[in-house]
Amino acid sequence: MKLEIKVPSVGESVTQGIISSWLKAEGDFVEEGGDLLELETDKANVTVPAPAAGVVSITVKPGTEVTIGQVVGYIDSAASKPAAQPPAPQPTPAPARTAPASAQPAAMPAAPQPPAPARAAAPPVLAVATPPAPTAAPSAAVTSAPAPAAPPARAAAPEPARPAAPAQRPPASSGNGATPPTRTPMSSLRKRIAQRLLEAQHSTASLSTFNEVNMKNVMDLRSRYREEFERIHGVRLGFMSFFVKAVCRALAEFPMVNARIDGEEIVYYNTFDIGVAVSTDRGLVVPVVKGADRLSIAQLEAAVADLASRARDRKILPDELAGGTFSITNGGVFGSLLSTPLLNYPQSAILGMHTIQKRPVVEEDAGETIVIRPMMYVALTYDHRLIDGKEAVSFLRRVKELVEDPWRLLIEV
Repeated sequence: MKLEIKVPSVGESVTQGIISSWLKAEGDFVEEGGDLLELETDKANVTVPAPAAGVVSITVKPGTEVTIGQVVGYIDSAASKPAAQPPAPQPTPAPARTAPASAQPAAMPAAPQPPAPARAAAPPVLAVATPPAPTAAPSAAVTSAPAPAAPPARAAAPEPARPAAPAQRPPASSGNGATPPTRTPMSSLRKRIAQRLLEAQHSTASLSTFNEVNMKNVMDLRSRYREEFERIHGVRLGFMSFFVKAVCRALAEFPMVNARIDGEEIVYYNTFDIGVAVSTDRGLVVPVVKGADRLSIAQLEAAVADLASRARDRKILPDELAGGTFSITNGGVFGSLLSTPLLNYPQSAILGMHTIQKRPVVEEDAGETIVIRPMMYVALTYDHRLIDGKEAVSFLRRVKELVEDPWRLLIEV
């Protein structure tokens, strides 16, 4: 029975992709769930698993642009896995024949060896000048007459000076002393990324609002319980779980931020499925933490760590990239102090986290005292067609309040 290999869905609004490579060749056997091909889209680079075990038949070549749901090959599930072939026996070498003793030449006596230093110097001496072999001496040479003294060695004549190598020419310039630019064609993937970003910009009325968060309480909490948290839960305690928790609470209070426009209708989501941007070697991937509002801090940290690890290893599943209602991106891991994140279309809002920097702030509780605190700028980009400025600013301020006072997240106030 032949089963179709179809291009899977890898996220909302993604309709096309590129088969970057087949991980199995024509006629290869693949196990069910085994790595079959790599698919690139403008939102994800994923490894597609085999829907069943069988022999692979490929109908679409690597590098071809395909659409979601398109048939790109088949798996013959009726074909059995080929038995492993035993290694071919190595031929036994024939025994070497030895010549009879009478046919072997008589062994020549070994020449006397010079002392070790002389032996070490012999090869370079021979390489410099090898004198001609002496001719056989007549029988009279056996007499005791002293040999004539060797003539004094002549001084080596100096070698003539070699002409200097011509200097290499510098690379051709464009006329003003600068190296000309290099041009390379855009890949199909990069073209679609550019197209999708322009679509997000042209299809929405994007606007950003900013605030800053005092991270002292969260950092103190992490420092106090970090080792115990990791020992009990087996996962690192970071900042992302606090922001995801705060976002879910704020989305419940401002449901329009968790909605989107579909034609002339507003779609309100009844779930809190938060996309968390992950940087990989092939670009940005946004896996989704489903039902994030129902997870604890430890469960959120584990979920984010697992999704990020599998996204970087290209083991993320297609359905784990779909269905997000709101997204968070953290440019602070690269040192970004402030930025305006782009919407993860068709979502209506995205939160941008940034690097933590110590800055002087005024604390009114201490009598308007200027103190140094670890501060983080946060940004909310939103679709102004759907979300009013007052609602966006209020949402971001609520996130700020919850992160600055993390105990609110525990007692739900």
